[in-house]
Amino acid sequence: MLLGFDIGGTKCAVILGKKEADGKINMLKKVSFPTDKPVYEMLELLYGQAEKMLSEGGFQNNQLQGIGISCGGPLNSKRGIILSPPNLPGWDAVPIAELTAKRFGVKTRLQNDANACAVAEWKFGAGRGFNNVVFLTFGTGMGAGLILNGQLYSGTNDLAGEVGHVRLEKWGPVGFGKEGSFEGFCSGGGIAQLAQSKVRSKLQTGEKVSFCSSMEDLPNLSAKRVAEAAFEGDATAIDIYRTCGYQLGAALSLLIDILNPEVIILGSIYGHAKELLEPYMREVIRKEALQDSASLCSIVPAQLSEHIGDMAALCTADYECKVLY
Repeated sequence: MLLGFDIGGTKCAVILGKKEADGKINMLKKVSFPTDKPVYEMLELLYGQAEKMLSEGGFQNNQLQGIGISCGGPLNSKRGIILSPPNLPGWDAVPIAELTAKRFGVKTRLQNDANACAVAEWKFGAGRGFNNVVFLTFGTGMGAGLILNGQLYSGTNDLAGEVGHVRLEKWGPVGFGKEGSFEGFCSGGGIAQLAQSKVRSKLQTGEKVSFCSSMEDLPNLSAKRVAEAAFEGDATAIDIYRTCGYQLGAALSLLIDILNPEVIILGSIYGHAKELLEPYMREVIRKEALQDSASLCSIVPAQLSEHIGDMAALCTADYECKVLY
C-alpha cells in the first residue's frame, strides 16, 4: 500500500494507492479539502483523514510501503522540509517528512510538485518509453519537471526547472514576480491578466466584448472563461490565446534548443485549449528552434489529466521510483 499527500495553495488531498505486481499503481481512495487552516492544523487534518482512510479500509500502518508528499516549492527534498512556498503562507521551514514519518512509523519522502508530476507522467503517462522528458504544469502557474537521461534533474538546491521565471518580453503580464515572464504569459493567472488588459482597452473605446460586459466584471475573467468565448468564435478571446500561443512557442523553442528533449508534456490549460494554442506555438517553433531537435521532439498534453496530482504523490511514495533521488 502507498499513501500520498498532495498539498496545494487552495486544496489538499490524501490518496491511498496500491502497487500491483506489474508495477502499475492504482488509486483506491481519495479525499480532498480546502487549504484553509494554519499549517499545523492542516497537518493534523491531513493525518486524521489518512488514519480514517486506513482504518475504514482495514489497513494497518505497517502495511504501508511508503508515504509521499507532493508540494509546491521552494523545499528541500533531501531533508524533507517545506521552505515558505508563496502559495502557502506560514508554511515556513516545516519538517514535514520527519513529522509524518513519526506519526505513521513509515519512511516519508517529499518532492516538488512539478518534479513529482514529471515522474508520474514519465512512469505512467505521456512520457512512457522516453529518457528525456520535459513536463510543464501550465496551470495556475508555470513550473517544470525535467527527466534527463532517465533521471530526475532537480539542480543544486531543488530549483531546476523554474522556467516560469524566464523573461520573454520586457513588458507584459506578471508571473513568478517578474513582468513579461513565461509564467506571466502562459498560466491561468497570466491569461487572466492578458484578458483584463485587452478587454479594458476595448471597453474604454466603447467596443462590446461578449464575455465581459463591464469594467466591474474584469476581476472575474479567467483562462477558462476566455477559452469558452474563443471556442465560440469571439475575436478578442481568440487574440488573447494567440498571444499566449506565440509566447508558449518562444519558450518551448528555448527548451528544445537547450535540453534537446524527446517529448514535452504540457499540463492543465494546454489539454483544454490545445486547438487555440497549437497553431501559433508551432509557427514560432518552426522559426525559432533548431529543426534537427524540434523534428524529434513531440509536444503533447498530459495523459493523467485530473489525476496527475494524485499519481504524483503516490509515485513519490514508491521506493522503486529511484529517479526521485
